[in-house]
Amino acid sequence: MNITALRRFVALVDADLHFPRAAAALGLPLAALYTTVEKLDEEVGHATLARQGAGWQLTPAGALLLDEPRARIAATPPPAAKPTVPAGGKAKASKGKGRAPIVKGQPKPYKKRQGR
Repeated sequence: MNITALRRFVALVDADLHFPRAAAALGLPLAALYTTVEKLDEEVGHATLARQGAGWQLTPAGALLLDEPRARIAATPPPAAKPTVPAGGKAKASKGKGRAPIVKGQPKPYKKRQGR
């Protein structure tokens, strides 16, 4: 099983099976969390969560699965931090000449009419 999927499952259980709260804590979109749980269900072969009323409930298969991820997560080193990239980057190239600044007192440059 994928350690990332197990971390997400444990975070969901720790958030009292509240998908939006767990997704916000993990910093990922809500749809990604739903997809992860669906893939985990396919891997296990049983549903880990069941819809009950307005919320979710852990199934017996999900309760059995919960012990293994907590042990694996504790044994696995934490994920490496993403390197921070300094602010800035390439400057955008200007397209064309642009408009010349308006100078007070001088007439606008004469623009010839295009021939037909």
